[in-house]
Amino acid sequence: MIAGGLTETKPATSEIQEIADQVKPQLEGKENKMYPFFVALKYKTQVVAGINYFIQVSISKSNDECVHLRVFQSLPHENKGPSLTSYETGKTKNDPLEPF
Repeated sequence: MIAGGLTETKPATSEIQEIADQVKPQLEGKENKMYPFFVALKYKTQVVAGINYFIQVSISKSNDECVHLRVFQSLPHENKGPSLTSYETGKTKNDPLEPF
């Protein structure tokens, strides 16, 4: 992979769900809203001085409502957890996962 380039969209794995779960409190704090249903569906990555994860997360059992998360994971030697750097609400499962 070329640094700065995005991977193709891939189905979310348990590792991606764990990253989404770790930044969920950050999203809830920014939105002042709780998300009882929070399931990662798909993702892309971008290698920078660490990794940017673009993650589509379903937030409803009853409809297609989603949020898109941009999460930064620093390099391992920095010993920092993932950080929610940006997000987009009002998305659906059919929306493409694009960089933002």
